This record gives sequence, C-alpha cells and structure tokens, in this order.
Amino acid sequence: MTRRVVIAEDEAIIRLDLKEILQDEGYDVVGETGRGDAAVELVRRHEPDLAIVDIKMPGCDGLEAARAIRDLDRKVAVLVLTAFSQRDLIDEARDAGVAAYLVKPFQRIELIPAIDQAMARCEQEWAIDAESRQAVSDGVVGQGGVAEDKLETRRLVDGAKDVLMSRSGLTEAEAFSFIQKTAMGTRTRMADVARQVLDGTLAP
Repeated sequence: MTRRVVIAEDEAIIRLDLKEILQDEGYDVVGETGRGDAAVELVRRHEPDLAIVDIKMPGCDGLEAARAIRDLDRKVAVLVLTAFSQRDLIDEARDAGVAAYLVKPFQRIELIPAIDQAMARCEQEWAIDAESRQAVSDGVVGQGGVAEDKLETRRLVDGAKDVLMSRSGLTEAEAFSFIQKTAMGTRTRMADVARQVLDGTLAP
C-alpha cells in the first residue's frame, strides 16, 4: 500500500527536494506547506500515514505541530527535520510524539531509512496501545490503568528488544515482531513475553 505523506518545511527548495525524493520512491505526497499550523490542518484533512515537519516554521514550530498532530488521535507518524545545532531538542521532540528525526542537511539515502524507522516505531506504539485497550475490554486492566499499563509494557518491550538485538542479532523491527507474534501465538500479552526474554527463558 502506498504511504501518504504531508510535508511541512518553510524552505521551498528543501520542500521541493523532499517531494521529489518521496515521489521517486513511490510515496504519495498529499499535502505540503511552509507553516506549522497549516501542517496540522493538512493532517486533519488528508489523514496521511506520515508527516515530515521542520523544527523551525512560522505559524507554530515543529514540536507544537507534532503535539497537535498527536492530539488529533489519528495514526500518523511524525518525522522531524532539525538543524545540527538543534539536537538538544530531540528529547523534547520525543515527548511531543515525534517518532524519528533527521538532521539537516541530509543526504537522499538517509531519508527513507529515517521514514522506515518512524513508521516502525509508531506501528509498535499502536500495537501496544491496542493491546492495552483490549486488556481493559477483557477486564485484565482497570479502566483508569491504561496509560500506566502502556508505559510498563513499553518499558518491558524496549528492554526485551535490546536483549534480542544484542544477543540474537535481530533488527529492532525483527525483535518487536518476535515479541508480538509470540504473544499472539501463545495468547499472552507482549509484556509477559518481554519478561521471559529479559529473564533468559525465551529466545528466537
């Protein structure tokens, strides 16, 4: 399925380069703008899979736009473009719901791996969210405990991914897939599978 993208970058030449690269790679650019506030509106209107936003833009900056996109409660991955001197903003960007970032000036070959990373991280987050909601529906987790359950599951899964990557040589995506498929196959939760990986009783 073709991924749909919104681009928000106030430098027209970079915006054009991004659009050209993405279209060459088979992506569908459904909207582009030089303003942060317009980016949020484009995401609301077009419901893309991915929004690429620059940190510094008129209207609202990239982090404000990322927060607003997150609050739309749609499944949209956000990739932030940042100048090298702005790397101190990365922690703040993560808190704003940014899945990955790319430092400008970037090379063409860096863009698609950064997008793949952003999409993979979001898909993991969405899977954890869906599992926590199902746990509430099944009565395993109390209605008020969804956020706490998601946080704990994410912590365990991240730790288990690190173990699988270092011990078994898996990529991050392969490690998550192993955890997710094992949980589905054994009708347990990802947190339980992650605990088994962490205590050494489960390996690929």
